[in-house]
Amino acid sequence: MSLRNTIAMFPAALALLAAGATGLWAEALSAGTAGEILRLRIVNDAGGEIAASSDGGETWAPMGGVVRYTARVNARGYTASKWVPAGRVAATAVNAVHINVGLNEAEDRGIIFSMLPREFLTPPGDYRSFLSPDSSIYTDIPAGHGMFGGGEAPFVGNPVCRETEDGRVVALEAGYVPSRGDVLVIIVLRPEPYPIAAEFENREGGGVSLRYADGSQRLLGWVIRPVGGIGRFAGSVYSAIGRIRAGHAGVVDVSTSPEGFLGAFQVIPVGHALSPEMGLAWTKTQWMILGPVEEESARWEGLMPLFFQHLRPDYLADDLTAVNWRARLLARFLVEVDMGEGWRPMPCLRLAADPRAPLPEWADTALEGAARVRILFPLADAPPPSPTQPPSPTQPPSPTQPPSPTQPPSPTQPPSPTQPPSPTQPPSPTQPPSPTQPPSPTQPPSPTQPPSPTQPPSPTQPPSPTQPPSPR
Repeated sequence: MSLRNTIAMFPAALALLAAGATGLWAEALSAGTAGEILRLRIVNDAGGEIAASSDGGETWAPMGGVVRYTARVNARGYTASKWVPAGRVAATAVNAVHINVGLNEAEDRGIIFSMLPREFLTPPGDYRSFLSPDSSIYTDIPAGHGMFGGGEAPFVGNPVCRETEDGRVVALEAGYVPSRGDVLVIIVLRPEPYPIAAEFENREGGGVSLRYADGSQRLLGWVIRPVGGIGRFAGSVYSAIGRIRAGHAGVVDVSTSPEGFLGAFQVIPVGHALSPEMGLAWTKTQWMILGPVEEESARWEGLMPLFFQHLRPDYLADDLTAVNWRARLLARFLVEVDMGEGWRPMPCLRLAADPRAPLPEWADTALEGAARVRILFPLADAPPPSPTQPPSPTQPPSPTQPPSPTQPPSPTQPPSPTQPPSPTQPPSPTQPPSPTQPPSPTQPPSPTQPPSPTQPPSPTQPPSPTQPPSPR
């Protein structure tokens, strides 16, 4: 479907884009009820503790520490950051957590600061996603662990508070800028009732619906443009097959590759698809574009349930081999596809981790045969946070000043993640070739735009038929 036809279908979209989001935020924040499942406490200082609590802050389990604090914000946040109200989690991912603290009205961008895993102490080369080195809290927690998708990640829209000297937890004040020594508290809330699945009919005009445990269903909207391929979306190298890699007010990013490889597709609302930098979403196959039912917002970004408070990255590589494996697996999100033979695990669709390498031809049609896609929601609560801290690499220095905007810290190179064996799952099929290759975009990279090749084409190994997908 063309951009012209889409705008004709949703005549209010552009008006809503210009009108701001205050009313829609209020609608999202007031809809339904939400229960606390966790809270995170981050001491913004070199050596400051990062801990989690599952009992409302009565007891805390350490999960890591702060290596470098920040005392700055970025007034030019990525596009979708403006669709989350101030004092809320703007994005949750295996490779970052972004916090919105205001709106830069002059440039129509969110004002944010970030929390990053230890891999970003040495920023990845040619990184094609949002990164603000001088307005980030650097941690020693590995990507894909703890608050970065390892069972303690927040949801988009969760409130971010500050702990006062007398122990009270208060909302962030307007125009908040973090200071050294501030104690930040993220209240991880989950809506009730909570769905058991979101299903997408992967065709133009296909339905998007939620299913609940009592058997009821809710029609959310429609597929404007189906997904057909995969791309090198940054961060999927830290995720696993069939797992949610990231979410913000304008995207759900689904990994199709094992840890150590790139490969993913994205689900985006029509409002974000109309953003200037998202022109490729209308001509390439790596995005599924959604629109809401008639009585809902015509743009849909920043609203429940797909882009606010419902989804988060949630998986650990040792889930299947852990003592509490059953509880862990039931507490995770899992993405499955129907390639015409019923629901199956996501096939292994992996690309070389070099973001500069061109996409192989098969990547454009890797998911062309997918009739349906579904996200299975957790069926049980996650186990309580463990007081055991994940292993850390060589101890980096602990400076007392935040990193320079022109020279990000680089104390040590983190280890490469590995994919555990999964002998109980069926093998993934190989993918058919495609004659086309996506051209380079004319817009600068954005958090939902995959990198385009800058090198001459070179042969790329298609996905291995023996690589099994990740178990739930």
